[in-house]
Amino acid sequence: MSWRSARARIPHDVLAAVVMPDHLHAVLRMHDGADDYSRLWQDIKKGFSRRLGCVGPSPWQSRFWEHTIRNEADLRAHVDYVHFNPVKHGYAASVAEWPFSSFHQYVRDGVLPMDWGAESATVAIPIAGEA
Repeated sequence: MSWRSARARIPHDVLAAVVMPDHLHAVLRMHDGADDYSRLWQDIKKGFSRRLGCVGPSPWQSRFWEHTIRNEADLRAHVDYVHFNPVKHGYAASVAEWPFSSFHQYVRDGVLPMDWGAESATVAIPIAGEA
């Protein structure tokens, strides 16, 4: 719900996302012309903190890291990183075990197999919206 509200104010596409207990990762394509990335993250994190009932300092990171995707290989590497993050942090033994990830949409769309990431976190995958 927080993300939908933010999307209404600052148009963007979510290419990949994963929500973790204390942080989240996403690869976004901005559409607002101003690329108001800072405001978008502020809206999303504020919404998550409110819905979690946080009082005082939020357990969610107050900062964010922004990276401009340089090419197709860079995009794929960042999407892979997002999807593999729950395994990296020990929250799941496999990518498929973590329910709060766009990985499952990639599986439903036939882009990735359910066992993706079992051997390696880096594979060539097509990104939604590519020609």
